[in-house]
Amino acid sequence: MVSEYLKRNTAEYHDAAEKLFNSEKIFNKTFTLEDYRKIIHTNYLMLLHSEDKIFNSLSDKFTEKLQLSERKKLSLIEKDLSSLALQNQKPSFNLEFKNEHEALGAMYVIEGSTLGGNVIAKQLSKTEGFDEVTFNFFGCYRENTGPMWKNFKEVIDAEVQEKNYNEVLSGAKKLYMFLLSVN
Repeated sequence: MVSEYLKRNTAEYHDAAEKLFNSEKIFNKTFTLEDYRKIIHTNYLMLLHSEDKIFNSLSDKFTEKLQLSERKKLSLIEKDLSSLALQNQKPSFNLEFKNEHEALGAMYVIEGSTLGGNVIAKQLSKTEGFDEVTFNFFGCYRENTGPMWKNFKEVIDAEVQEKNYNEVLSGAKKLYMFLLSVN
């Protein structure tokens, strides 16, 4: 299954992202609003440079299977930017996905960040100083976070053949490398 292949082969990137964002501070309640601004800004840049490219690279069969209209997150994170007094930007990096498989790999990173973001939102909502934070991006699927993640994994596991696993991995690595370099 491609989802397990991706999990195994991107673990080091996932760990590096958690370290970059000081994730351990989330659970020991020392995460600050400035830490949150950084994580939102970096995720915003990731979505700004990738979301449209990913969605435009996917064939029509994925529109319904992945409920693509419900997975758009750029407008949500822009609300978070505004509430944190951070500025919208224009895309300034050339991030490209060669094909649909790379786009699915990049989407894996974004959907994974949504899954983790739900945990972050729940934890930070109990942390002092986060009373006024709305968590539009991290809480985007609300109670549907688990089902949306499960749907994503089921679709890519059913649709991606083993001969294309490396292309999907390439897309995931490409987006992780971008995320880790834009802070």
